[in-house]
This record gives sequence, C-alpha cells and structure tokens, in this order.
Amino acid sequence: MDSPKPSLHDHLPLLLFLLFLLLSFSISDGNNIPRLGVHRRTIQSTDQPIKTMSESVSNSNNKDLHTFFYTQTLDHFNYRPDSYTTFQQRYIINFKYWGGANTTSSSPIFVYLGAEESLDEDLDIIGFLPDNAPRFKALLVYIEHRYYGNSIPFTSREEALKNASTLGYFNSAQAIADYAAVLLHIKKKYKAHKSPVIVVGGSYGGMLASWFRLKYPHITLGALASSAPILYFDDIAPQVGYYSIVTKDFKETSESCYETVRKSWTEIDKVSSRPNGLSILSKKFKTCNELKRSFDLKDYLDSIYATAAQYNEPPTYPVSKVCNGIDGAPQGSDILGKIFAGVVAYMGNKSCYDLDEFNHPTETFLGWRWQTCSEIVMPIGHGHKDTMFPTSPFNMTSFTKTCKSLFGVQPKPHWVTTYYGGRDLKLILHRFASNIIFSNGLRDPYSSGGVLENISESVVAVSTVNGSHCLDILPAQKNDPEWLVMQRRTEVNIIEGWLNKYYNDLAVFKDQTRS
Repeated sequence: MDSPKPSLHDHLPLLLFLLFLLLSFSISDGNNIPRLGVHRRTIQSTDQPIKTMSESVSNSNNKDLHTFFYTQTLDHFNYRPDSYTTFQQRYIINFKYWGGANTTSSSPIFVYLGAEESLDEDLDIIGFLPDNAPRFKALLVYIEHRYYGNSIPFTSREEALKNASTLGYFNSAQAIADYAAVLLHIKKKYKAHKSPVIVVGGSYGGMLASWFRLKYPHITLGALASSAPILYFDDIAPQVGYYSIVTKDFKETSESCYETVRKSWTEIDKVSSRPNGLSILSKKFKTCNELKRSFDLKDYLDSIYATAAQYNEPPTYPVSKVCNGIDGAPQGSDILGKIFAGVVAYMGNKSCYDLDEFNHPTETFLGWRWQTCSEIVMPIGHGHKDTMFPTSPFNMTSFTKTCKSLFGVQPKPHWVTTYYGGRDLKLILHRFASNIIFSNGLRDPYSSGGVLENISESVVAVSTVNGSHCLDILPAQKNDPEWLVMQRRTEVNIIEGWLNKYYNDLAVFKDQTRS
C-alpha cells in the first residue's frame, strides 16, 4: 500500500532545521571542503526542498533493477541495548547478466558502494558495472549509504538529523560494516558463497571501496577505487594541492583566462569597498538577491571554477566552456564583465543568478556537512600566490568553531589515518594489502590526494593525464578518447587477473578437499 504524500506541514520541522543549517553555513569563515561525488550535481532550485523517503523514487527506467531492503543494525561496534536498534537499508540487484552460483561457475558479484547521496542519483551513471557485467556474467549489486536516500535510521530523516546523538552513527566505519552485512546476506540468500566480490566506488565511495578491501578482505576479492583522495587527511597531501590543480587546468586551457580570474578577486574587493559597491556588483552579476558581502560572490565563483575543473570531462570540457566565455566577452568588457561572461557560459543565460546554488540544503549537502565536521576532515585551502585564487589557508581553529556551533561536536582530523592508515602508505601496504586499483585523472583537483604510483604488484595506480573525477566508471561512449578507453581496458584486465587467480585457487582447494 502506498504511503500518503506528506504535506508541507509534515515537512515543517525538517525544513526549519535545514534552514538553520543553511544560515549557519552561510556565515562560515570560508573553510569549505569541496564536494566529492562521482558526477556534477544538477543544481537544485530554492523551491525544490529535500525529498522525504516516501517521495524518493528511482530515476532509472531500467526494468532489470530490483529493489530490496535489508534489516540493518544501527551500531555494529557496541553491545548496548540501543545498539541493536535496526533500520531498513536499501540495496538494488540486477540479475540480468549473472551466470549463477552453481559449483561450475560461481560467477562474480560486482558491487557499487553508495556514497554521499541517494542511490537513485547513481543508478544510470555508474557505467562500469553494466558495461562489464556481460563479459564476466556478473551479478550487479548497488548498496545505499546509511543516512542517505531511503536508508534512514530512526523513525524519520528529521529524527535522524536531529542532533549529534542521532548523527553519531553516521560514519564510514558503520557504513562499510553495513556493506559487509548486506553482502553476506546476499551471498547466503542466493547460495553464492564461492562467488567472488569486486567492489567499486568513486570519490568518497572510492575511499570506502579501498577501505572495505583493507578491513573486509574475507568478503571482497578486490576493489576499484576511482578518484579516491585517501591521502587528503592529516596534512599528508599539501593543503593547496586541490586548488593548484584547478589553477593548472585553467592556465593550460587559456593563459588569458587564467590571468583574468587571478586579477578578478582584487577587482571585486575594490568595487565592493566603494559607496554602493555591493549594489554595483549585484547588478553586474545579476544576482537574484542583493549582495550583503563580497565573500558570497567570491565563494560562488570559487565553486564554479572548482566544479568545472573537477568534472572537466569530454566532450563538453567545462573549463574550456568557462574560459571561452571569459575570453570571448564583448569587446571593451572590463575584468568583471569578462568574469560574468564566464558565469553565463557555464551556468547558462538566466534572468538572475542565485549565489546559494551550490549551498542549497539537499540531503547530500547536509549529510556531507556532518561527515566533514566529524571524520572526513580534508584540510583544503588556497596558498599565498601559488594559485589563481586569493590567499585563504585552511584554518583548523575556525573550522572546529564552525562545526561545534553547527553540531556541538569537535572534528577528529586524525581519525581517518588512525583507523585506515595513510602515512607511509607504500611501506605499510606493499606487503599487507592486495587487489586494489586506485584510478585517477590528473586534471581532477582531488588527484592531489590520490594514490598515483604502484604500491605493490596488485595494489596499483592507473592514471590518465587528461582524465577528470571518476570518469573511468561512467558509462562508455562511442566517442570516448583513446586514453580513456585504454584506462578502462587496463582496469578490466587487472580485475580479470584477480578473478582468474581466485578461480584457480578455488579449484586447487577443492581438489585438496577431495583428496
């Protein structure tokens, strides 16, 4: 029986909570950790509030996808009575290509590990699984991350996001333990005990995939971790790495575009300091609301440039689109006129531009804000004159203050490296770990925190000079450049090697058991 559609009154407490977080975020000091995510999000307008669980439906029209719910444990690591509380976790299976789990085949299971969004957002854009399933006769499984989409602990999303006590179960360790429980359930349900599992994830999900292989090697044979910045913690990677690559992408695309962007920040400050300066900027950039401070405009432009670089994929190449707009501005345009032309080229010709477009309180925005305020603390900032951006180093003190004001908790910037490792990665993992592919595109700003060289014979880095964020796991296209085709082919061949070794081992152990 379908649930009745909730009314606005039903949403009011949640919407008020979201508004509180949004306003709190808007007065932050600029320590903004750029969003991860497999693909660039479609910008959500202010009149589209976050969906409730009963409203969330799959964007996919694929009839081969079958939805299930697993009764998941709230807390995997304690034995308090409330730890045994359960919630319904969504997972989706595509049986179309599976060769089955009989004794002669034990066909593999390819698993996509959901990350910081509803699973609905990824079903049609994670092409690596269905593109390669026929070759391997693989069962395809997609598992949603707790606290996102339809996998919400407690009685409602409002209750789950209520405070730090309910949000305290919202972390990566609990998430990968969820994945382990779901996969063991699936293997038992379909008698697939000998079917090898390959996990795939992108961005934050890529981090989860690599960590899952390290923590649960008895459940997954291997992992493909696409664009996973696992070294962007605890100052292992340079703080300016992300924005240095954004700058490099723009400079290599157009020197004049790069120079215009570099000079624009001072120009914005100059104009804003004049009488009615903010009003002048508001009109020049056609902002939907009058500017109250120049920071909001600069933050908006920062988000455009960073997003364009992170998802600078063929055939559209967003960085080129921005720079073509800037370089192709009408003759006689001043610096800010050129910058606005770049905004129009990237965002489209609109009656006005909402400077909060990148900060609307979607479930991903709110969930990621909690995750970065608790454990996913990536110290990303602008250095002094080493990027095209104004100086703005990451400030842990002010970041902590903001997080404490939002959630009442103090970030744990060292926890990821304590729990999963990170320092001296090659020394530690070259004997301990196996069967992980770290794939990166070097035009992706987050590649500055990625694993870019082989650690061992089976923990390998597969990189492309021209690649962008998670491009290798998106659907293959006929017009894909040869370097992208070769990157995917390399990854598939490595995975095939893992599977062949596994099946050989399986045969040997079967023979030993018989004898």
